[in-house]
Amino acid sequence: MVLICGIDEAGRGPIIGPMVMAGVLTDEAGATELKKIGAKDSKLLSPRQREQLFSKIVKIVKDYKVVVISPAEIDASVKSDDGMNLNWLEAHKSAEIINALNPEKVIIDSPSNNVENYKNYLMKLLKNKKIEAVVEHKADVNHVECSAASILAKVTRDEEIEKIKKVVVEDFGSGYLADPKTIEFFDKYFETYPDIFRKSWAPYGKKLEGKWQRKLGDFED
Repeated sequence: MVLICGIDEAGRGPIIGPMVMAGVLTDEAGATELKKIGAKDSKLLSPRQREQLFSKIVKIVKDYKVVVISPAEIDASVKSDDGMNLNWLEAHKSAEIINALNPEKVIIDSPSNNVENYKNYLMKLLKNKKIEAVVEHKADVNHVECSAASILAKVTRDEEIEKIKKVVVEDFGSGYLADPKTIEFFDKYFETYPDIFRKSWAPYGKKLEGKWQRKLGDFED
């Protein structure tokens, strides 16, 4: 049977914490088993369901790999002068996973609107140029291999967030700026815990700009 790798990410957009990418390696029989246990896009599952499925998935698949990408690494890519951006960073991490798992076919949920351009960029990073690559939007919904990867990524991301909360000793919610808890924590502690924030995100820059404007106002007074 053909060895298939499904890849997906969790935590692309929040201002707090890492982005996590995961890949699972399975075959058609394994994909059937993943469907039987109810693997689906992690966003359609509760935290408890995801945690329960995590242990089942790692037993079913032939192999898997999870990559945790820190805020500092994300910032370095977004702020780089060599053309790197978040999409290309994802491509490099996807290639790292693919090269490690060595599948015959890979299915990836594309982060880019220009799917063909993203696929071409990714293929240049692969050791095995003969891999069949399926790159499309909503792959995490349409392909159970990517659904399984999304669950591994999301559970790992949630675990990383809990580790951060133990360090800062405060519940800042999800880490997304749509979350009132995150907004409140961000307003109070953006300078206290700079390493947990994505400083390349526009809201962080605006927060710093506002700080310096206030200081300048105090000086003028």
